[in-house]
Amino acid sequence: MDQITTFTIFRLSGWKNKIFALKSMARFVPACKGVEGLEFIKLMGSGSGDGFSVLPNLEQYTLLCVWKNERSAEGFFRDSPIYQEYLEHTNAHQTIFLRTTMAHGLWGGQNPFASDPSLYHEDKVVAVLTRATIRWKDMIRFWRDVPPVSKSLQDSVFPPLFAAGVGELPFRYQATFSIWENSTLMKEFAYKTKFHADMVSKTRKVGWYSEELFARFLPYKSEGDRLVRIPFGM
Repeated sequence: MDQITTFTIFRLSGWKNKIFALKSMARFVPACKGVEGLEFIKLMGSGSGDGFSVLPNLEQYTLLCVWKNERSAEGFFRDSPIYQEYLEHTNAHQTIFLRTTMAHGLWGGQNPFASDPSLYHEDKVVAVLTRATIRWKDMIRFWRDVPPVSKSLQDSVFPPLFAAGVGELPFRYQATFSIWENSTLMKEFAYKTKFHADMVSKTRKVGWYSEELFARFLPYKSEGDRLVRIPFGM
């Protein structure tokens, strides 16, 4: 299977660059229409802290792309005018290359990730993406219950190597992307941390998502600055 996913972290500072990044939310994705080998793309803002947050982090944006193959991804990052323009407004960036080991659910009516379960190993580094569309009627309840979960992630005994709450649209279209040293640590947080376990239970009971997706990846290399130190090959 040749399909890969890339997750790029952009860090920037200064109001000129922050305004540029905000404007790019409307123009970046349309400018990538027709890029060879690009199957799915989302440019997303970040919330403050490590998880969901109503407060934006104007110094960090992320780009998620699904590619037909690695060659197409490399060509885009090397030659794309709009991508190169974006980099000119950043202080640092890192692109993490991933292969999907599991994905279920929908994002915008589709599941863009082709999975290869044979790549999954408990003792290897793992990246996790969760994405949801919050029902309008449950918006207030959802954001009321989120802060304890985000705080438990920050206070975890075995914290992730990286975690961010990201989204295409504030408040309603939300996602989290995290990278863990191995799947055991990820599961310890997901299933044994009280606030997170309670949130999962409440999600099933309340059903406040009109659409949701969960995906797990094997990171295998990165390019750019070392914003996240990933133990490849573990």
